[in-house]
Amino acid sequence: MKFVSTRSGAEPVSLSEAIAAGLAPDGGLYVPEAWPNAAIIADGAGLAEAAARVLSPFAEGDVLEPEIAAIAAEAFNFPVPLVPLTDRLAVLELFHGPTAAFKDFGARFLAGAMTRIRAGASRPLLILVATSGDTGGAVAAAFHGKPGVEVAVLYPKGLVSPLQERQLTCWGGNVRAFAVRGAFDDCQRLVKAAFGDKDLRSRCDLSSANSINIGRLLPQMTYFAWASSNVWRAHGEKLSFVIPSGNLGHATACAWARTIGYPIGEIVLAHNANRAMPDYLESGVWRPRASVATLASAMDVGDPSNAERLFNLFPNMTALRGAVSAHVVDDAAISARIKQGYAEHGQIWCPHTAVAAETHARRHGVGRWAIAATAHPAKFREIVEPIIGESIALPAALAALMARPSEKVEIEPDLAALKHALLS
Repeated sequence: MKFVSTRSGAEPVSLSEAIAAGLAPDGGLYVPEAWPNAAIIADGAGLAEAAARVLSPFAEGDVLEPEIAAIAAEAFNFPVPLVPLTDRLAVLELFHGPTAAFKDFGARFLAGAMTRIRAGASRPLLILVATSGDTGGAVAAAFHGKPGVEVAVLYPKGLVSPLQERQLTCWGGNVRAFAVRGAFDDCQRLVKAAFGDKDLRSRCDLSSANSINIGRLLPQMTYFAWASSNVWRAHGEKLSFVIPSGNLGHATACAWARTIGYPIGEIVLAHNANRAMPDYLESGVWRPRASVATLASAMDVGDPSNAERLFNLFPNMTALRGAVSAHVVDDAAISARIKQGYAEHGQIWCPHTAVAAETHARRHGVGRWAIAATAHPAKFREIVEPIIGESIALPAALAALMARPSEKVEIEPDLAALKHALLS
């Protein structure tokens, strides 16, 4: 199996080479050169076993091939319940990992893969990660204390929740946090600029832990494949998904799982007021723009990187419109859906999951559906608690973080400032 750039200006590489590089030399994102057939997931298989089956074909011929099962077992060691709300609707809870967000799946798999790839390397690896909230905490937790790896987390100052900021800044050691005086798009732009800076690359081995790195994206296919396979065996029906969407990595992973043959029906992208993709599907004009701050802050992305992978997979508008649909939910509707979800189902949803729940209520068709619940509501207590009128208990892992000291460095949103901070 080889991987090629979405921009077709780089030589094909192996999986481990694509993971180590993060971004292709031509600035594109790595995608599979060809698509394998879906591997059969055994009845009763746990997620780790299923992940090994799903991902092994992508590592064929690579040094990681014999390690995939072990990496999956290390990474996916927490529950992933599909909680029924009605006889046709369920919630796929993806927030039971150590940082209480779905980003734990990709970050932990990437950490396991990267440490194996880098074993015996002559100089440390510097991982750059831009985050709108959850990615940075998951990456920091996954790589904290890993030998030979340093992590730099860039997040928009004042635009993440207080608990999210604590998750980004409490690690120390080989993890540093940088509060960028700008928006998430500025953070993402800085990471891409750093990869293109020859001086910085001459001084450091660089890689990324954002979903631009295929080592983050591939493992996110696994729970879509696993859940849909379980529903297919139980009911003989495809499972459709509503996915909270910001940088579009999660939706891309679901589309990839369906592409290789897993029984996935519709894929609906649930957006907040950052509507570059919904507008594109409607108008046919791709128009990234500055991000807008919303209650669902982790989805505040105006120029989503993984749109490039979706456009590569569906190269014309007819194909794209046939593959995915998108819907926009404003802050008032987010609040109303949080309140209604608690009143009707006893469910406490984070704002991002509420965007998906509201989208399902407005846009779903027939069949069986799952809402992707991306974060524990305790990460957004200051938003959710006043809406439902109840206190939300912190999961033990999050409570432990609150006792750790916090440290960050503020920087301006330009490459010179980032380089100075990284190299000082």
